[in-house]
Amino acid sequence: MKHKVLKIHPTDNVLVALQDLSRDDVIQYAGDEYRLLEDIGAKHKFFIQDMKTGDKITMYGVLVGRIQFDVARGTRMTTENTKHAADPFEYRSYQYQWYAPDVSKFQGRTFNGYHRSDGRVGTANYWLFMPTVFCENRNLDVIREALQNELGYAVTDKYKQYSSHLVKAYENGEDISGINFSPVVHKHERVFRNIDGIKFLNHQGGCGGTRQDATILGKLLAAYADHPNVAGVTLLSLGCQNLQVSEFLEELKLRNDKFDKPLYIFEQQQSQSEEQLIAEAIRQTFSGLIEANKIERKPAGLDKLT
Repeated sequence: MKHKVLKIHPTDNVLVALQDLSRDDVIQYAGDEYRLLEDIGAKHKFFIQDMKTGDKITMYGVLVGRIQFDVARGTRMTTENTKHAADPFEYRSYQYQWYAPDVSKFQGRTFNGYHRSDGRVGTANYWLFMPTVFCENRNLDVIREALQNELGYAVTDKYKQYSSHLVKAYENGEDISGINFSPVVHKHERVFRNIDGIKFLNHQGGCGGTRQDATILGKLLAAYADHPNVAGVTLLSLGCQNLQVSEFLEELKLRNDKFDKPLYIFEQQQSQSEEQLIAEAIRQTFSGLIEANKIERKPAGLDKLT
């Protein structure tokens, strides 16, 4: 190895061993010689000058520690002779001047998007399913299983078909090693041509944390609901969670007091049963999808891109 040690920054007062070094080795670096007072393992450091108690230890060009007791040049840096230290944090203001790019060649250009009542334009048209609390994740999974394939949005059909072939082979006593995976399946036609997809935003929040956690989650869900790419929202709530529906609605109003997209809210503790909740959520959402599907793409200026 050409180099035995490395000085990471010119102002450092330690050298890093690039290989195991032995006591009494004489290390030459940048015109200086250092006789080691003890063994130095690879990646460990040694001092390049005599150090007094309280002296600063510099690595990477910054303060990383102070000396606990006097040490001599060539001594290994250890947790015994070093204690942590760092420079105080200093905020340096930064001025940034943004210059608008030349967009003259894009003047008059348009894209086809979904126009919302508040003037914004989406590049897609999605329906969102969101829980206010993780307790409702299972119900969302059931709804996903019920809707995605029937509406033509499923992407797992090829694996389901493969699994079905394996099951049939097993039941017929056949060798499954001969069943090859084929990604080609019959695709369900999309029921709603103007709905790009249904999205399920499962999460692990809404309860069990602090009230501040619930507030932040409410802001996040409200931001999703208000996005111009969203056509409508189905919200599932348990009822006793930290993030109450009323708080979500308040955050939504703070973001956009003109919010008028379809918003269907279902609270499990006010439903007769889990089955009734899921069935009603599917039925009302389907009605909402029928209406959202009536929205068609229309030209919009590029300034509407978000």
